[in-house]
Amino acid sequence: GYYFWLQSQPEPLPEGIASSNGRIEAVEIDLAAKIAGRLDEVMVNEGDFVTAGQAVARMGTAVLEAQLAQAAAELERAKTSIEASQSNVRQRESNKEAAEAIVRQREVELKLAQSNADRTAKLEKNNAVSEQEAETRRAEVFKAQATLSAAIAEVAASEAAIANAKSQVIQAKSSVVAAEATIQRIEVDIADSTLKAPRDGRVQYRIAEPGEVLGSGGKVLNMVDLADVYMTFFLPTEKAGRVRLNTDVQIVLDAAPQYVIPAKATFVADVAQFTPKTVETAEERQKLMFRIKARIDPELLKEHIRSVKTGLPGMAYVRLNEDIEWPEELKVRLQQ
Repeated sequence: GYYFWLQSQPEPLPEGIASSNGRIEAVEIDLAAKIAGRLDEVMVNEGDFVTAGQAVARMGTAVLEAQLAQAAAELERAKTSIEASQSNVRQRESNKEAAEAIVRQREVELKLAQSNADRTAKLEKNNAVSEQEAETRRAEVFKAQATLSAAIAEVAASEAAIANAKSQVIQAKSSVVAAEATIQRIEVDIADSTLKAPRDGRVQYRIAEPGEVLGSGGKVLNMVDLADVYMTFFLPTEKAGRVRLNTDVQIVLDAAPQYVIPAKATFVADVAQFTPKTVETAEERQKLMFRIKARIDPELLKEHIRSVKTGLPGMAYVRLNEDIEWPEELKVRLQQ
């Protein structure tokens, strides 16, 4: 009986290879509502495999659709306002042209009045006209000057009106841009109301159910990314200190001991996980355990992604010396 017991025991590991218990884990992703609302539908169940971009849940969008209709109406109103403002600009420009024409007319009238006044002044010196006639001509000059000033002021007022009308056009165009941005934002919110799987993975938990009202950031589903799978295990100080990053790690799962899965050591903790209250002797320091993460090749995971499951326990074997060959039982063996 003792002989058969010895035969059933596993071969001891070669010097330079360390092993430890571990468990398959994966990166977890929470799918949450972007904005507050009522959850209308959840299209997947726990354990379902989902692909990147697949719709998995849908939030209610009635309020967003009403806001979208309002924003569309605001956009049409802003576009109409642009047309009205541009028409107003053209009208003000026409008024300015008319005012400039009046200025030219008043300038001619002033010139004529001034000529008449000059001639009358010469005749007055020779007593050819009465003083009253001369005063009348001079008064006509003052009147012509006043009407010219009024016409020039009308041109200035027209220019101010044109500037104001152009500013209204700019404001109307800004309103159009703002309304278009609002529409775009609401459309994005409506699109985001359909929750989609960001990566290929498996649903772990349904956190919320249809009909529940969720706040912004309220979690709906929890899934695991099956393209980022790793095993976490622990080694004592002496062995952990010899593990290099990207060194080979072989994983053997309890559920499938006939397969040896290749991985790489992508993380070695720099702080011990199990620390005695006081560490004063070399013997005590050897009790310190450091966490190591062995990541499975994503390309290999893609080939078997629908078969990948997390939480499975197993053994991790790591080479502390890269010159050592893996024993036959630890060479890579994968499911065909």
